[in-house]
Amino acid sequence: MSRFEKLTHVLWHCQYHIVWVPKYRYRVLKGVIGQEVHNSIEVFCSQLQCRIVELSVQPDPVHLLVRIPPKVSVSKLMGVVK
Repeated sequence: MSRFEKLTHVLWHCQYHIVWVPKYRYRVLKGVIGQEVHNSIEVFCSQLQCRIVELSVQPDPVHLLVRIPPKVSVSKLMGVVK
């Protein structure tokens, strides 16, 4: 499998490591809430045709390594996910 992906007129490899934390760094992303955040991120990324390489929801930070197609901006993905 190639690390590059194809669209109609472009060959691309746009991979981003995105990290964010809850407000005031409260440790609220554990248990059922953490699992719901994990599932929601997967659903929203699939709606925008983004491929999740790695996803880690910890009690404080969320780490997301994702491949975003060139037609979707990083700010649009984060606006939908957050």
